[in-house]
Amino acid sequence: MYCPFCRNTDTRVLDSRATEDGCSIRRRRQCAQCGRRFTTIEQTQLVVMKRSGVTEAFNRQKVIDGVRKACKGRPVTEAELARLGQKVEESLRASGQAEVPTQDVGVAILGPLSELDPVAYLRFASIYKHYESAQDFVDEIERMETEGSVTD
Repeated sequence: MYCPFCRNTDTRVLDSRATEDGCSIRRRRQCAQCGRRFTTIEQTQLVVMKRSGVTEAFNRQKVIDGVRKACKGRPVTEAELARLGQKVEESLRASGQAEVPTQDVGVAILGPLSELDPVAYLRFASIYKHYESAQDFVDEIERMETEGSVTD
């Protein structure tokens, strides 16, 4: 770990604590050379496995950008999209898997998106649930009405 002030590599940990959400560790460090203190946050790497077999680091912004397309023309704010992205990341981390398939990321989006906007949910679900006909949409809307997910 480099000191952010003098770039020395010799630092020591003074204190370690889990963050409130339990997903990362906060460490208070001190540089052996300049004596200044600084804080680091360590978090496990969450990796997404694509259908092609290629893996890449999870990117919350990609989730938000994908959902933004489904929300085009809908009354959804950037703050709501950011919260949705955070919920998705938290649920994926809570699964305990370090490597998740892209399909699981899409499924993790569906729950929070259905609460946020039913129309955007249907747009997004049509891709991840592989709708092939108009009847698939009708069936999904009926399911949503039965569960109380759709408001008049």
